Amino acid sequence: MPAMRYDDAVASLFQVPLDQFVTERKRLAGELKAAGDKDGATRLAKLARPPTSAWAVNQLWWHARAAVEALFETARRLRDGKLEAAAAHREALAKLRIQAMNILTDAGHGATEATLRRVALTLSALAAAGGWDPDLPGALSADRDPPGFEALGAGGVIALPIAPPATPAPPIAKAPEAPEAAGAEPDDDLARERRLAAEARARELAASAARAEAAAALRRAEAERAKVAAERHRLEAALRTARGDVTQREREVARLERDLAAARDRVEQARAVAEGLAERLAQLDN
Repeated sequence: MPAMRYDDAVASLFQVPLDQFVTERKRLAGELKAAGDKDGATRLAKLARPPTSAWAVNQLWWHARAAVEALFETARRLRDGKLEAAAAHREALAKLRIQAMNILTDAGHGATEATLRRVALTLSALAAAGGWDPDLPGALSADRDPPGFEALGAGGVIALPIAPPATPAPPIAKAPEAPEAAGAEPDDDLARERRLAAEARARELAASAARAEAAAALRRAEAERAKVAAERHRLEAALRTARGDVTQREREVARLERDLAAARDRVEQARAVAEGLAERLAQLDN
């Protein structure tokens, strides 16, 4: 059996359930050390346990890789200036969000709006960067933020900056009359300027898409909170009614018990009268 390599150990580690991460990290580090890779064992032992949202993104790579690669492909097309890919990019991100929710639910984690928002932002950041560097694919130890976002640090809240105005395309440089004197080919300069402008537009579009997704997630969270509050109000009202019914029934039971006691007393009185009459009748017969 071939000795385990560092990359294989990392791949194995980041696929385990989150609550087994620390135990598995220790076991795999021991395997690497036993195989003679002390350097790899040390590096592996230093890998941090990811937050739930980053763990979910890792699982998307291991269990829904085609969908992640489709997201990366739409982002690549946007970077190439093909802005018509924006709709496909948003659709790919939405599909991955649903798959992440299923993964979290199946694993017993809370698929809250805050967690799903962090998943979407990390996916947007990876897509904008074009890959997982400096981490290995599917081995994030922390969340990522796409361009234009800044983590505030409390409760996973993400700042939603106002989108800047669209960057205008740079003016087309007029070709000099003597290109050889300028030291560069005008056509090359023009192509480079257009490429840089397209990349800037693509980055801004990706950031705008991520901002829109985060804003939509926030609206969904607020709607869910309102729904929960309304349901809570309804249940509290129903509980008050039920408690009132219990009190009324208890009073009714107490009244019936009093009536029953009085009826028993009357039965005893009637029985005593009947017995007295029977005795008198017997005396007359004698």
